[in-house]
Amino acid sequence: MELQTLTYIVVGLSFTLYIGIAFWARAGSTSEFYVAGGGIHPVANGMATAADWMSAASFISMAGLIAFFGYGGTVFLMGWTGGYVLLAMLLAPYLRKYGKFTVPEFIGDRYYSNTARVVAVICLILASVTYVIGQMKGVGVAFSRFLEVDYDTGLYIGMGIVFLYAVLGGMKGITYTQIAQYCVLILAYTIPAIFISLHLTGNPIPQFGLGGTLVGTDTYLLDKLDQIVQDIGFSEYTTQFRLSMTNTFFYTMSLMIGTAGLPHVIIRFFTVPKVSDARKSAGWALVFIAILYTTAPAVAAMARYNLMNTLEPAPGEYMKYDERPSWFNTWEKTGLLAVEDKNGDGRIHYTANKDENELVKIDNDIMVLANPEIAGLPNWVIALVAAGGLAAALSTAAGLLLAISSAISHDLLKGVFRPDISEKGELMASRVTMALAIMAAGYLGLNPPGFAAGTVALAFGLAASSIFPAVMMGIFSKKINKEGAVWGMIGGIGITLFYVFQHKGIMFIPGTEFLGSMKPNWFFGIEPNAFGAIGAIVNFAIAFSVSKVTAPPPEHIQHIVEDIRVPSGIGSASNH
Repeated sequence: MELQTLTYIVVGLSFTLYIGIAFWARAGSTSEFYVAGGGIHPVANGMATAADWMSAASFISMAGLIAFFGYGGTVFLMGWTGGYVLLAMLLAPYLRKYGKFTVPEFIGDRYYSNTARVVAVICLILASVTYVIGQMKGVGVAFSRFLEVDYDTGLYIGMGIVFLYAVLGGMKGITYTQIAQYCVLILAYTIPAIFISLHLTGNPIPQFGLGGTLVGTDTYLLDKLDQIVQDIGFSEYTTQFRLSMTNTFFYTMSLMIGTAGLPHVIIRFFTVPKVSDARKSAGWALVFIAILYTTAPAVAAMARYNLMNTLEPAPGEYMKYDERPSWFNTWEKTGLLAVEDKNGDGRIHYTANKDENELVKIDNDIMVLANPEIAGLPNWVIALVAAGGLAAALSTAAGLLLAISSAISHDLLKGVFRPDISEKGELMASRVTMALAIMAAGYLGLNPPGFAAGTVALAFGLAASSIFPAVMMGIFSKKINKEGAVWGMIGGIGITLFYVFQHKGIMFIPGTEFLGSMKPNWFFGIEPNAFGAIGAIVNFAIAFSVSKVTAPPPEHIQHIVEDIRVPSGIGSASNH
């Protein structure tokens, strides 16, 4: 069957499944809308959490970054995996025991202040909207390629799909949809990897194939890849840092603590019946996540190897432009791949020398989606990858939009401005808020500040500098008071936003970099995407300093902090 027809069928069936689940599991109460009624099985919740966690950045972008940055790209792999462990061990069980719907609600109660709750909501919205932009970039890339439309049209289609199943179902619908999406995305990621590993190394397990030798030779895959990239002037694939050791450290740290501060994952642990189930679902989620994350380095290396061999089939003999494969031509139409014949010889010269390089644009985000086509895999595998890429982007986008919606409708509207609002009114406000959030995220997604994983890294930085320190101190320190928490969050996210917007533009709008380009003068060589760790340090320092010179928290609040960590009691998510 023709690839385009097969793609329409596979993607169409997956979308029908998602929307059908949303109708079947649509929320009828605020409890179902926010936490799925608190009755999800730990294994099912682990699978849904994995889908929520493994976004377009994980599925589409991470392997693409590792493919081009080599060892330096593994900051994403280590930061996100380590961050999930941090979340599962230090935050999720305690927040679940506390038994509230949202992170701002916990912050408001723990710091006995509506001001703290409002500041947390603002921080959450800034981080989550930035994160959604990255998902929308992934949606636009995937749709533009596989539906053969331009990027903007692809983005609008994705917005419509998310609107249908997220606004209808709330957390209940999103949870069951994400279980289906996990199955789709993990099959779409691992099946091509198995095929390609078997073809290149003779080993069907990609993780082993990465460290294996090429078929028919004694040469290791990574050694050969190092040689190929160095021959055309790039740095060695296996030993590059991300700009510098300092930057690599802070980038990894920012991703780790940002992971633990992102509320769309934390809120998933309120959907299980008991605290022990929260721990179990965290463990299961880590298992489901590890399947993709341990495969990603192999996908990255093999994709880069196949691309290099496509562009230069024999040493010094570059591919003729007129003989380029069909996948190359299709990606050119999307605008995410571009060639400029600088020397007029009709061939595509790919080199690290910018003056001679003729592959003038190759978006990192296309590598995973193009990988099966580059490797010449069957059409059904290519169609499956299309569905997987879309499932990854849509699953996380839905979770983020729910976090934004619940923050505004539950924490601001009901928690601060209209505490007497009816449950029906709150549910309607949640749906309206989510619809508005989808439109805002789509608008910003039309002009993303970079590749999907890079944009997501900015979101993690914002969460790292604001939410994570406030929650950590709220659980583990009795000394931090409301003044310390509020000024800590404002200081942490303020300095991070100042640094990010200076380099990326205000809300990432091109041309609004208010101090001009200062890339050569980055603070200690730390790029904006990695600055969240510095913001977190500022947050902790301000919170402890302010708390020292102001009144201590009331005694009942100090008892709450002690009780949260005592391993007894269940505590169910409160109905409001």
